[in-house]
Amino acid sequence: MVQILQGKDITLAQLIDEFGLQLANDEDFFSEWQDDLPELSDLEKQSLNEVKTEYLHLSKYPILEPVVKMVMLSPLLSLAGFYQPPFYIASEQEVKISSEDEGTIIRGRIDILVFHPPFWVLVIEAKRADYSLVPAIPQALAYMLADATSAKPVFGFITNGNEFQFIKLTKQRTPRYALSYTLSLNRGDDLHTVVKVLKHLAHF
Repeated sequence: MVQILQGKDITLAQLIDEFGLQLANDEDFFSEWQDDLPELSDLEKQSLNEVKTEYLHLSKYPILEPVVKMVMLSPLLSLAGFYQPPFYIASEQEVKISSEDEGTIIRGRIDILVFHPPFWVLVIEAKRADYSLVPAIPQALAYMLADATSAKPVFGFITNGNEFQFIKLTKQRTPRYALSYTLSLNRGDDLHTVVKVLKHLAHF
């Protein structure tokens, strides 16, 4: 009997059991989020400081997912260049992934998909501000596994407005993934680092 799961309900254990997903232990596996990051201009830094100030002001009240997308995520994608050629943006992109024996099917909708035909560049999951990023990791990985192209790695980006984390997935014989550190709006220049990583992934 075929088991149909919703992406938002998937667990890492299920992805490991059904799809053979493995955590990459090699430190060099996901170097893209740390090495060769571009510098930001003074104007870009100023824009990010304004984004941070606006978000912190609004966060005095509960911030739901649509506001996270509008106030935090949209400016970050713009500064990273994802609204310009050769990239396109899709929202609520429907995906379906089946295990090898087709005993399990995962269905769901990606919050935001950045793509450069024919490749997916970035799978983005946004959560409301008071949600942990932890449940978003298997959800993003499930959607990343649905990418039909296996020649290039797929990257994920999850945020609740206060915290940010990047994911890398490769899909050669065995799907492998790794996570960046969790970056925080309230720690130093982490928000600058987020845009630097996004810019780097845009040219990967």
